[in-house]
Amino acid sequence: MNTDDLDKIPDVRDGLTRTERIVLYCIDQLQKERGGRHVPAAMLYGRVVERVDIGEQELQRIVQRLTGDNPDAPTKA
Repeated sequence: MNTDDLDKIPDVRDGLTRTERIVLYCIDQLQKERGGRHVPAAMLYGRVVERVDIGEQELQRIVQRLTGDNPDAPTKA
């Protein structure tokens, strides 16, 4: 099993993958640097890609999953 496979396995403590944890860490750091303001997607992508090999669409899927903003998810009745 290589590190790419390990990046996709959810942690038993909170269900986050290594990549999701890196995305959250980068968001937190950038928000602190920007005085609490929102983080532009391009800036976030630049920081995340320094730590893990990820495509833009995969980053978007992770951010959507973490924020609950998934247009493909079924709506609750």
